[in-house]
Amino acid sequence: MWTYDKKLEYPINIKRTNPRLAKVIISQYGGPDGELAASLRYLSQRFGMPDQKSKAILNDIGTEELAHLEMVGTIVHQLTKNASIEEIEKAGLSPYYTDHGVDVYPVSAAGVPFTASYIAAKGDPVANLQEDLVAEQKARATYEKLIDLCRDEPDVLDPLRFLRQREIVHFQRFGEALNGVHERLAQRKFYMSKK
Repeated sequence: MWTYDKKLEYPINIKRTNPRLAKVIISQYGGPDGELAASLRYLSQRFGMPDQKSKAILNDIGTEELAHLEMVGTIVHQLTKNASIEEIEKAGLSPYYTDHGVDVYPVSAAGVPFTASYIAAKGDPVANLQEDLVAEQKARATYEKLIDLCRDEPDVLDPLRFLRQREIVHFQRFGEALNGVHERLAQRKFYMSKK
């Protein structure tokens, strides 16, 4: 299906511990608009697409989102791996640390664990692709907020900017898929009322 190169899609080399940033960036790992939800959403929706092109787009983006999940996990790990207990406590990560140590666990920035309710799979290709367009915009907006919070951390900013840009590309690809699905459904007169 695909080959894993054992390297990140974009290099991450964070030199400074910052658990405060890890606490907010974790939301793109396991939050409602994060990479785990996106990958599962797209890989689930692909089965109901009416043509091979839209299935391929969902498959490609869904697997790329898994690569982004790995990147976000790496960012969080590198921001916390050398943190002292005092730094963890000061960042408000004591509850997280109590339950997960320094493992990367899928939660939102507010500490809400990942849930399958974040995944929209309606069984309708138009509804699903509309949801995907919105999901990419929400992810882009979240990355922009994280970039605002990381303005003094160039090692964190660069990969976040890369991830934000990929959300824009995914939005464009879902637009292509939606146009193709509309054309295919129009050929079948899917939207015409039946008398």
